[in-house]
Amino acid sequence: MALAPAAERPTLLVLRALGLGDLLAAVPALRALAAAFGEYRRLLAVPPALAPLAALIREAGGRPCFAPVPAAPLGPLPPAALRSDVAVNLHGSGPQSHAVLRAVRPQRLIAFAHPAIDAHRGPAWREDEHEARRWCRLLQESGIPADPRRLEISRPPRARPSPPQAAGATLLHPGAASAARRWPAPGWVAVARAERARGRTVLLTGGPQERGLALGIARAAGIPPSAVLAGRTDVLDLAAVVAAAGRLVCNDTGVAHLATALGTPSVILFGPTSPAQWGPPPVARHRVLWAGRTGDPHGDRCDPGLRAITPEQVVVELRALETMSA
Repeated sequence: MALAPAAERPTLLVLRALGLGDLLAAVPALRALAAAFGEYRRLLAVPPALAPLAALIREAGGRPCFAPVPAAPLGPLPPAALRSDVAVNLHGSGPQSHAVLRAVRPQRLIAFAHPAIDAHRGPAWREDEHEARRWCRLLQESGIPADPRRLEISRPPRARPSPPQAAGATLLHPGAASAARRWPAPGWVAVARAERARGRTVLLTGGPQERGLALGIARAAGIPPSAVLAGRTDVLDLAAVVAAAGRLVCNDTGVAHLATALGTPSVILFGPTSPAQWGPPPVARHRVLWAGRTGDPHGDRCDPGLRAITPEQVVVELRALETMSA
């Protein structure tokens, strides 16, 4: 049955104006909301750079679950979002993010409880909870069924990845938002050399600010500059490369969630943050290395636990992926 024109339908507004990994960890909750509010005009407030990726969260028939609207993390929402019947805070525990949504005066607010907002009664926030399960629990305790295992997104609408040699390649992603979550460069050099010795194409990915790091690793490992994609991909390019790759090695950062969402085997290096909070689902194609201790994820130097991971351990996990796919 065809939906009524957008202007005649009630509006659902969801706030998740954070980073790449944050968006992908919220995919199960977003899927659940799309199913529960199927007749609604559905809006997702996300950073503009992630809007193309948000469109890959699709219903069974191929239609995007949400129409993205550009939003800064805690900034005022654009006019398209200012008339919302139901608002859902998938952004944080409040009260600042609650205030962003309360400003649109929704008839119903779905959000965690916060002591600074007496007028709202929501589920209790739990500090040590996996990010995907956290937002599904918010919905479940608000009467909306949600399955935290539904992490998949559609493959990007690209005829082939850019560059074509990404098919079957080993991707190395040495960057992360903070130094505490960046494994030292010599480890990446050693892993790159080991993968090349196996006859595999090695590509390095990252953002514009990580291009210098990636070029230095490539130079030390004997990899040509053309194999350094860092700073040369938008979010859909990156998704296309990850989808085509044979495997990914990365720090605890957004691209790890992209591998999970697209089904690409991965080895993820954790340091100050436990994989129990941000790790992949417990399936064989995603391997986790963690020294078992936590620290400051925003620190200005590599976390000691992350530094303790050796290149030999990473290579062992890569071989485990190879055995699994044989």
